[in-house]
Amino acid sequence: MRAGGERCVSGRQADPWPLHSRYSGCVNTLPTFDATAACGGGPALPVSPADIAAAAQRIAGHVWRTPLLRLPGAVLGVDVAELWLKLEHLQRGGSFKARGMFNRMLAQPIPAAGVVVASGGNAGIAVATAARALGVHCEVFLPGNSTPAKRAALAALGAAVQVQGAAYADALAACLQRQAASGALLMHAYDQAEVVAGAGTLAAEIEAQAGGLPDRLLVSVGGGGLVAGLAAGFEGRTRVEALEPTGSPTLHAAREAGEPVDVAVSGVAADALGARRIGAVAWPICQRLVAAAHLVPDAAIVAAQQALWRELRLAVEPAAALGLAALACGVVRPQPHERVALVLCGANFDPASLTVPARA
Repeated sequence: MRAGGERCVSGRQADPWPLHSRYSGCVNTLPTFDATAACGGGPALPVSPADIAAAAQRIAGHVWRTPLLRLPGAVLGVDVAELWLKLEHLQRGGSFKARGMFNRMLAQPIPAAGVVVASGGNAGIAVATAARALGVHCEVFLPGNSTPAKRAALAALGAAVQVQGAAYADALAACLQRQAASGALLMHAYDQAEVVAGAGTLAAEIEAQAGGLPDRLLVSVGGGGLVAGLAAGFEGRTRVEALEPTGSPTLHAAREAGEPVDVAVSGVAADALGARRIGAVAWPICQRLVAAAHLVPDAAIVAAQQALWRELRLAVEPAAALGLAALACGVVRPQPHERVALVLCGANFDPASLTVPARA
């Protein structure tokens, strides 16, 4: 990894799907620090391994144990020994979010007004999925940049849908007003301990399915709930790295500022990774247990999304393709012997956008 703001331009080695020739380069501006050395000290983190273990027991039978696909890195043109693809886009509701939403709803008393959430789409779908399963009324506030596919999914689940403002922060403000008036249980897309703990149940599941730990785990970041949960679950026993689109750098900007700050959000993954600020629950976990944060350009994300479809017939949304994009364009450069795990975090999108034909 390069430090000090250097632009990383990938090499020209032979590649069965040459992403390197499709865009100018990838940005990576943060130095590495050793999270495994840092994790032993400091105040207690907002989510503990015990919280994650309790979440796993609570949501058992409500969420699915999604497959872990292990394949040589060469299959996708990546110079690593193995890629471990955690197919969480096959989860109930089409994303990892179901884990955290079921956990919070099962851990809290639910008032007669039901539950309310603001979401770019995936969290809302997860809340609506859990609410329908548990017989609870659900209202979802969406921003204007949410996709038609996600709005249609919510309508099919019976949620009451409100579209407010242009971005997630606008929808959240409207959601908070409704919650104060109605008394419904507030569900947050990423910034509640139960939600982060639910996401963290993926860590033990990956380890059990693989029979060991990956050398490196790459995780897409919006508000930070997924990466924080996984980092807390692995407890510094493997290297966890955060990936953000260049247009939505919430963790990157927070680390540059030394504290969470608001950022503008844009780009191909903004509907799923469109938080303006890293979550308060995720922030201390990321600072202690996430080894690096990288920025990945939209062109690389789209190319990786198309490659996952073309090579493996995995239909995922752009947010789920950041791990492969970072490897393919050289933002993340593991050693050839490494086993690298990627979480394919969601599939709530219009599959008609996957237009790359199969190879002859």
